[in-house]
Amino acid sequence: MINKLIENIKKTQAPIVVGLDPMLSYIPEYIKKKAYSEFGETLFGAAEAIWQFNKGIVDAVCELVPAVKPQIAMYEQFGIPGLTAFKKTVDYCKEKGLVVIGDVKRGDIGSTSSAYAAGHIGSVEVGENIYHPFNEDFITVNPYLGSDGINPFVSICEKEKKGIFILVKTSNPSSGEFQDRLINGRPLYELVAEKVNEWGSSVIGDEYSYVGAVVGATYPEMGKRLRKLMPKTYILVPGYGAQGGKGSDLAGFFNEDGLGAIINSSRGIIAAYKKDEYSRFGEKGYADASRQAVLDMKEDINSNIGR
Repeated sequence: MINKLIENIKKTQAPIVVGLDPMLSYIPEYIKKKAYSEFGETLFGAAEAIWQFNKGIVDAVCELVPAVKPQIAMYEQFGIPGLTAFKKTVDYCKEKGLVVIGDVKRGDIGSTSSAYAAGHIGSVEVGENIYHPFNEDFITVNPYLGSDGINPFVSICEKEKKGIFILVKTSNPSSGEFQDRLINGRPLYELVAEKVNEWGSSVIGDEYSYVGAVVGATYPEMGKRLRKLMPKTYILVPGYGAQGGKGSDLAGFFNEDGLGAIINSSRGIIAAYKKDEYSRFGEKGYADASRQAVLDMKEDINSNIGR
């Protein structure tokens, strides 16, 4: 699947992943009103509103970007109906030819990790039938439990030709409380990066490993260092836009081939119509506002990484 991600990035010339992280406050009132009229002000109504909101955005941007990243917590908060909306979103995005990165941040050991991997990027057997439950192409993984937690995911990646992005240096302000701690004079995030490079060395696509890393745009100097430590690792870069990351911060995350990184923007795209610069689109034009935000982001990134 890493090969398809790279193929999509080359085709669109947009190293961008749209974070489908819907909050009810992002959804235009007319969409919520229609959903509530059909399903009531219930979990089912909320899930329907989310699904319709997502569908509009995906329709507007699917030919502009290579990938999307639904954050499962935004769906889980609405229980089983929310998870149904998550699954419908994943399936619809794949129908549109998009690579789907499930932002699930799983991390455990042994059979539990194997079960997480099977449910999201693998398969399960039920009698004589085989099912791919959520069927994302990549998922995000927390490495805190070490190789016991990561190896089951890597095994599924090898079997299914899918991928994972392992948290290395996250974009949030307090990430340094643990990730920057020095161990024998070196920050922990560098040691994690070296393990990511090791874990991914046995599962390589045509150009890059199935095992990627998450490194925040808010730490560009660290990104440059980590890029060198993980030359064959694709880097998922959150923190652009709303969290403060800028196009000028991103060049160090890419390799000389112009590949190696994909930049995430979530509310900066999906809630663009709420921003002053896109207010002209209005609520009815929320998807068109998202499309314009993608085009502006593409220009900002490519002008700063020399494309």
